[in-house]
Amino acid sequence: MPLIVFEGIDGCGKTTQVDRLCAHLERERVAHRRLREPGGTVLGEAMRRMLLDPATKAAPVAELFGYLQARAQLCDEVLAPALARHETVILDRFYHSTIAYQAFGLGLDRERVRAAIELAIGRVKPDVVIWLDLEPAEAERRRDAVRAHDRIEARGLAYLQRVHAGYHALAEEGELQRVDARMNVDDLEQLIWTLIAPLVAPPVR
Repeated sequence: MPLIVFEGIDGCGKTTQVDRLCAHLERERVAHRRLREPGGTVLGEAMRRMLLDPATKAAPVAELFGYLQARAQLCDEVLAPALARHETVILDRFYHSTIAYQAFGLGLDRERVRAAIELAIGRVKPDVVIWLDLEPAEAERRRDAVRAHDRIEARGLAYLQRVHAGYHALAEEGELQRVDARMNVDDLEQLIWTLIAPLVAPPVR
């Protein structure tokens, strides 16, 4: 069964669409597991708190390895075993976030970032990556209405525009399935389901 990844800048509606997809899978009686990055393990959740805490000081390379540390543990402890058991896994962020946020956003060398990612994830690869595309200014407006900024979001609009450009480049290269996050949430849910349904449909006997 598939590894389904959702990507996008905070405020794009990822959580809402992950909620809706999981509810849809429950209605279809498709067993699944929902996870997030960084997180999903004791180590990953500890790294998440540290990486997103506004009080944390981290150089760009240190930040990169913090995310990779959490990801390597998630892949080894949870993702690889789950996929070996043919479980359907819904993952909120994966390695494309690192390319967008640390390579494009912080200016780290993309080839070196990709090499580090490959080491961290091993043989774990997504079956589909859905990018909820929303302009950073609109995402920031939505986010500001509900909560304060974390350490990454506090870098401001110019940083998020570089991140958005990174996602766009990845979509152009065919690594992401772009969906327009400005759509009505119900229409967006249905569009996403059309992308997911073939991956979770039972085999024809």
